[in-house]
Amino acid sequence: MDLDVFTAAHRAEWDRLEALLRRRRARLSGAEVDELVTLYQRTATHLSQLRSSAPDPALVSRLTTLVARARSAVVGSRKATWRDALHFFTAGFPAACYRTRHWWVPTALVSTLLVAAFGWWIATNPEVRLAMAAPAELREMTRPGGSYETYYSSSPAAAFSAQVWTNNAQVAGLCLAFGALLGLPVLYVMLQNVVNVAAGVGLMAAADRLDVFLGLILPHGLLELTAVFVAAGVGLRLGWTVIDPGPRTRGSALAQEGRAAIGMAIGLAAVLLVSGLIEGFVTPSGLPTWARIAIGVVAELAFLAYVFVLGRRAAAAGETGDLAAADRTAEAPVAA
Repeated sequence: MDLDVFTAAHRAEWDRLEALLRRRRARLSGAEVDELVTLYQRTATHLSQLRSSAPDPALVSRLTTLVARARSAVVGSRKATWRDALHFFTAGFPAACYRTRHWWVPTALVSTLLVAAFGWWIATNPEVRLAMAAPAELREMTRPGGSYETYYSSSPAAAFSAQVWTNNAQVAGLCLAFGALLGLPVLYVMLQNVVNVAAGVGLMAAADRLDVFLGLILPHGLLELTAVFVAAGVGLRLGWTVIDPGPRTRGSALAQEGRAAIGMAIGLAAVLLVSGLIEGFVTPSGLPTWARIAIGVVAELAFLAYVFVLGRRAAAAGETGDLAAADRTAEAPVAA
């Protein structure tokens, strides 16, 4: 593309569009409104051609601003309302979780198998346990009233819930953010999570107190770990999108999946808030073990029903978890 010739051929259209945008506060005639829409569409196409053939920074910046202003004039702006939040939690978020199930369900299964394998390895090999800590420290962690048990009551329930929620939200956020790096850091984060859980399983099993450990971790851990698995699965899906965007352009695919991932970060923060409240108020409570575990199972089943019933229905209706079409930036045609 000859940039000078292209600019000379279309500058009059860009200047005319800018003039109409300056006048849009005044009442435009019907013909002028039609002209503005036509010039907006043409300029969006020009911008796409420039980006793909001759990405001059100054000209691309000018046309990007011009297209954004024109889109605002043509489409208008809309403020978020409580109805949007309700729609997100009843359709957008569960649909996004359902659409990514082929990524996070296998992540959950593999992680659970690795925890079981590593836990068994730690429990049946004294030399591995001794490499982890001194015998006195191991006894202090696993004895009745030891650090594994007192951890959940080490702080006031409200403060402990807030701390747990913050930490888990950070882990989920890292999994989502690292997806853009081909998903490889997500695998490292998940491996760390597997090792931490497996260490507790193995050490408490070796002390013949696995039932106590499970009674402490299951009430909140079922929902908490599921949320982390969902975040990891979405991160891995985002990483795969970088490699294979499918029929979409790589930029368009990343934009769509990235917007959905940001929305899922908000939804998962709400899920982790629930698990944090269970961990802060239910896990250290004086309720019988069966009652605490039952609360955790009910919370987990409620989330799975939320995803596989409500989410499936929303996904079948075309919901993707992305922004509504009216709120997305218009995608100009890609030059051949």
